[in-house]
Amino acid sequence: MEWTSMVGDGAADQVRQALALVREVLGEQVEGVCLHGSAVLGGLRPASDLDLLVLTRRSMDDAERRTLRDGLLAVSGPGGRLRPVELTVVVRSEVHPWRFPPTGDFLYGEWLREELRAGAVPRPEPMPDLAVLLTTARAHGVPLAGPPPARLLDPVPHPDLVRASLAGVPELLAGLGDDTRNAVLTLARVWTTVATGEIRPKDAAADWALGRLPPEHRPVLRHARELYLDHHYAEESWSEELTTRVGPYARAVLDGIDRHRDA
Repeated sequence: MEWTSMVGDGAADQVRQALALVREVLGEQVEGVCLHGSAVLGGLRPASDLDLLVLTRRSMDDAERRTLRDGLLAVSGPGGRLRPVELTVVVRSEVHPWRFPPTGDFLYGEWLREELRAGAVPRPEPMPDLAVLLTTARAHGVPLAGPPPARLLDPVPHPDLVRASLAGVPELLAGLGDDTRNAVLTLARVWTTVATGEIRPKDAAADWALGRLPPEHRPVLRHARELYLDHHYAEESWSEELTTRVGPYARAVLDGIDRHRDA
């Protein structure tokens, strides 16, 4: 399947613009660019990002970082006409051969928009959750430039995949109140990954978890799944009854994660 059919015409234009920007800024330093995430795992949903991974030969300098940041602020959108773009740049020698935690060279995401507009410049830093991203890209990524990601990336050992998944749990718990849909679904995906070693789309991870949750906690996850499939974030709503169940749901998922970690 052509990658353009995975994202649709409007989003394909955004991907092309982001790819042209990467080529303009980094030129021959680019070893590969791939599309990953929702577009290749199960299809874009109303609030899905366009996820791009760029593998380079060297770290970017400050001028390149600023140019890439400014270009992405124009290419990406916080919603509406433009989809959000999440673009991760990784120096290949930082992850090949593999070691944990991996270092990311540059990260752009819409949750960073305000601080980036205010002048912040993405810098290299350890990014444990890159283990999840790189595993997904290696298995399912669609190359936009360069060879398939499986030829550029080493496999991530399962223990490191589990470590990376668990590293994000405190942030997810902190976001249960103001990023409820995402936190609820991602907790279910962490549980799925720890138990099975697979990284599934959020709706598929929810299906897996729904079959293992006690009945009283299923309505929270079902509602988050429905929101993911059919609604933008601006359309998200939670009843008072469901809101009171979010905390107990999270504790039930953490119990499930612990059972599989101890198995």
